[in-house]
Amino acid sequence: MPHVLIIDDEPCVRAVLVEFVKDEGFTVAQAGNIKEAKIQILRQAPDLVLTDLHLPDGNGIDLFPLLQSSNTDVVFITGHASVDSAVEALRLGATDYLVKPVNLQRLGLVLSRIPRLGGVSAWGMSFEEDGRFGKMLGKSAPMRQLYERIRKVAPTDATVLLMGESGTGKELAAQAVHELSPRSKDPFLPVNCGAISPNLIESEFFGHERGSFTGADRQHKGYFERANGGTLFLDEVTEMPIDLQVKLLRVLETGLFMRVGTNKEIASDVRVIAATNRDPEEAVAEGKLREDLFHRLNVFPLELPALRERGDDMLMIANQFLDSLNKEHETHKTFSPETLQAISAHAWPGNVRELKNYVHRVFIMADGDMIKAGLIPLQVSSAKASATSGTHISVPVGVPLADADRRLIFATLEQCGGVKKHAAEVLGISLKTLYNRLEEYAAAGYEPRIANEAARDNA
Repeated sequence: MPHVLIIDDEPCVRAVLVEFVKDEGFTVAQAGNIKEAKIQILRQAPDLVLTDLHLPDGNGIDLFPLLQSSNTDVVFITGHASVDSAVEALRLGATDYLVKPVNLQRLGLVLSRIPRLGGVSAWGMSFEEDGRFGKMLGKSAPMRQLYERIRKVAPTDATVLLMGESGTGKELAAQAVHELSPRSKDPFLPVNCGAISPNLIESEFFGHERGSFTGADRQHKGYFERANGGTLFLDEVTEMPIDLQVKLLRVLETGLFMRVGTNKEIASDVRVIAATNRDPEEAVAEGKLREDLFHRLNVFPLELPALRERGDDMLMIANQFLDSLNKEHETHKTFSPETLQAISAHAWPGNVRELKNYVHRVFIMADGDMIKAGLIPLQVSSAKASATSGTHISVPVGVPLADADRRLIFATLEQCGGVKKHAAEVLGISLKTLYNRLEEYAAAGYEPRIANEAARDNA
């Protein structure tokens, strides 16, 4: 999905633009000044930058050198319109120039010119080359089998269910299915089902009409409407409330849904790809996932292998991450043979995500060009193994599932020393989901017992 960066020092202006751009089917990042904008650009290269010309710490034109090596379009939005500034911006490579208050119809035309992904990857290279398939890295036998299955299912409209541990790259696999499908020129919209407030989840999925509830001061298009023609990726689908699962099943079977606050049905042409890091059959047995929805999603299951099952892929991926950091920071750091051996020997319970974080940490810690073993003890990353050994909780028969979940989460968090990121990995849920659960428990008067209180804010 194309990505837009909005830069403006007025929060109200950013809020309006962010909502409009999201409704048009784009992912969005925002910044209030040049410094924040540079951070966002390094995190994810945008396809389009909408920037105010005059910012608190400089001029929007100052960003051009950072964007010259990419195919990013730059459009200036300013209340200080003048012929001279417009000519200068266009001379430097801006594609357009808008004046506040922004005409949203004209902005819609600007967005319509942004190309959608087709036969090339997001960074403009061929979709596949040796050791890379879309944005996925690896050439081990399990990954080659995965690539082949993606090639088979992508051209169809079959619903795909991605299964695998946290950090194995389920969203990247979903993107690959989308990019190889006839829907590749339309939106790819990822949704984390466990990160949405239960009070807003129906509105977020199906949209709402103005005045349908307190605070609904404008019509809102939901995920199914914004992804129309494209692909909707439902991550952590087992975290979706049961009552919404009923409505999702109906959309999948009929292709129709209704916005909150109306009885008018809207047709939806969306391919659904779902993902879970839990065993879906266990989720059905536990009452977390409706059996009929599971069978509707499980048309074409794809299992993503854990990193520990992928042999030399972990060394290739580590070197790829390191190469990217060297290029970004203009350095020439390399792994020592001992470090490579330690990487190969580690189990990587957090999979590719954990490996990426580890490479970033040792890159920062290394003083010279050689990254030596022992800079960051790999045992720190093995919370999953240590936290699950020798610790048990007892749950009497008849205890509600919600109470059992709470006890398990608290016990795991305590065993992990309050480090929420490790606890989330052990539980097989996202960090956002863990935070949401802890906020719900706190509102109900429940708090975990953690010996080191300072660790409670450690993500």
